[in-house]
Amino acid sequence: MLADGKIVAIKKSKVVDESQVEEFINEVVIISQINHRNVVQLLGCCLETEVPILVYEYISNGTLFHYIHDENEEFPITWELRLRIALDVTDALSYLHSAASIPIYHRDIKSTNILLDDKYRAKVSDFGTSRSVTIDQTHLTTQVHGTFGYVDPEYFQSSQFTDKSDVYSFGVVLAELLTGQRPILSTEFAEDRSLASYFLRAMKENRLFDILDVRVSKEGENEEIMNVANLTRRCLNLNGKKRPTMREVAIELAGNTRAQVEPQWCSKTTRG
Repeated sequence: MLADGKIVAIKKSKVVDESQVEEFINEVVIISQINHRNVVQLLGCCLETEVPILVYEYISNGTLFHYIHDENEEFPITWELRLRIALDVTDALSYLHSAASIPIYHRDIKSTNILLDDKYRAKVSDFGTSRSVTIDQTHLTTQVHGTFGYVDPEYFQSSQFTDKSDVYSFGVVLAELLTGQRPILSTEFAEDRSLASYFLRAMKENRLFDILDVRVSKEGENEEIMNVANLTRRCLNLNGKKRPTMREVAIELAGNTRAQVEPQWCSKTTRG
């Protein structure tokens, strides 16, 4: 709690490690360029302490991962809420990729990095491995970063990260929202160990409605579910060039669902 009574979240490195210090400085540089309602706001930082400290707005309702995978009877995550959260995240990512003053690749999109505020609006967090790129840059060549189950297979093979690599990771989050399954599954079949391949195989074999989360199949309209599932399949395409952009994902998701929300990057106040 700050002197004025405001509750904040403190992020600090667990160990004194030069690479972690670099990650923290990178996070400050990246996130200080971002002003968006669906991105966690950095309030301040201190890099002079033994370990760096970042001060963020406090997001009260925890992670999306918790709501999908740890059943919460007090607040079940409805189909309509899943759609709204997905729209919030696409809004943030399309802003980062195509409306921020400098394009930014997040590089670690996953359900644990999507936080929910007191109104259950989504906020994207954790920009430690994010990178800004020049307008004419098509990719970053870097050591592979990310979380197993969410990493773009193309990036894993080539070490070239593009905006479509974030799209792939978001596709895994969409598959989590649809199926209620974790990104890495406990199964004896190696080919179904990743949620992405499990989901793609079910789609190919027309078994989508066999793998849906119970709440999704009960509450969603079949056409709406199919639209979101087909969009998810396109996001998970193994060929990055065939994936939609985040801007296209945002427009399509808003157009195909009942949650008609105007993306914030359409407003006049987005840049700057």
